[in-house]
Amino acid sequence: MAKTILCGVDNTNTAAAAARKAAELTVAFGGELHLLSAYGKVESETVEVGSETILVSNEMEAERVAGAIAVELRQEYPGLVVHATASEGRPGEALVHAAERLGADLIVVGNKRVQGIARVLGSIARDVAAHAPCDVYVALTHRG
Repeated sequence: MAKTILCGVDNTNTAAAAARKAAELTVAFGGELHLLSAYGKVESETVEVGSETILVSNEMEAERVAGAIAVELRQEYPGLVVHATASEGRPGEALVHAAERLGADLIVVGNKRVQGIARVLGSIARDVAAHAPCDVYVALTHRG
């Protein structure tokens, strides 16, 4: 039974669709959902707004994206236990490392960019499936 489910998210509709499928599975299994948004090498800058100086980074943006999706899922699935985090690295690698760290039972990925007969899985799904320490569910995230 999948008690710990992990799903990678970014700021796309396909990632949101995969996260909804992961939420459905999490509710069905009575587990916990972990959303992870990966980002590349840390980049940051300071921005001055009036008299305020604000630090902005891609890590903060990744945390914001994962957090926003978590909020939406909590509203859509009352009682859902969901955690949102950001992780440095390429998406596939970050998901595999997080699954190892969490002892995940299932990783949910979308089928973003899966097109044509030559591509069986998208690059992130392929990377995760090749290295995952647990089962992988490839969610249908777009039609046609």
